[in-house]
Amino acid sequence: MSKPKQSSTTTKPSSTPKKKVPVSPSPERRGELLAIAADVFAEQGYNATTVRKIADAAGMLAGSLYYHFDSKESMLEEILSTFLTELWDGYDTVLQSQLGPRETLEALVTESFREIDRHRSAVAIYQKESKHLVAQERFQYLADSQQRFEKAWLTTLERGVAEHVFRADLDIRLAYRFVRDTVWVAASWYRPGGGHSPEEIARQYLSMVLDGISVRT
Repeated sequence: MSKPKQSSTTTKPSSTPKKKVPVSPSPERRGELLAIAADVFAEQGYNATTVRKIADAAGMLAGSLYYHFDSKESMLEEILSTFLTELWDGYDTVLQSQLGPRETLEALVTESFREIDRHRSAVAIYQKESKHLVAQERFQYLADSQQRFEKAWLTTLERGVAEHVFRADLDIRLAYRFVRDTVWVAASWYRPGGGHSPEEIARQYLSMVLDGISVRT
C-alpha cells in the first residue's frame, strides 16, 4: 500500500507594513507662511488673529497649518525672534566696529531702516504688542532686548557729548526717544520696493537729525 503524498505548502513570510517617514515642511514654505502670518498679525492684531484667519490668508485649511506650527503663539515667537536676531546681528557689528559716536549713530540708524525693510510687519507687531506679550514667560526676551537697545543708543549719545561731537546741552534721554520714535515709526508708512531704498531714507533722515544735535561750528 502506497503512502499518501504529503501536500507541500509554501509559507509566505509575514510582511510588516512599512511606516511612513514624516516629511518635514520645506524651509521655504515655512518662511512663506510666517510672512503671511506676520502680515495678518500686524494688520488685525495678535488677539484678534486666529489660526483660521492665517490659514485663510495662506489659502489652506486651518488643520493643515498645524502641520507646520503647533499654535499661533509659536508662529508669533518665531516671527519676533527672527527679527530681533537679525537686528542684533547688525547692531553688534556696528557697536564692535570702534567707530566714532557720530558714525555709530549713522550706522545704527541705517541698520534700523534696513530691518524695517526686511521685517516691516514684525516691527509693527513689536510696537503694538510687546508691552502685553512680555507678561508671558516665552516672550520675556522682548524685555531683555529692549534694555539692550536702550543701552546701545544712550551709550552712543553719551559718548558723543563726552567727545564734543554732540552738543553739551543735549538732553540724552529725550534725544534717544526722539531718534528711536522717528526712526521706527517708519514701519507704519514704509513699503519695501518703493521709490527709496532703506539706505537713502537713512541718509535723508540723518541729514535732518544730525544738524540738530551736532556741535555748532
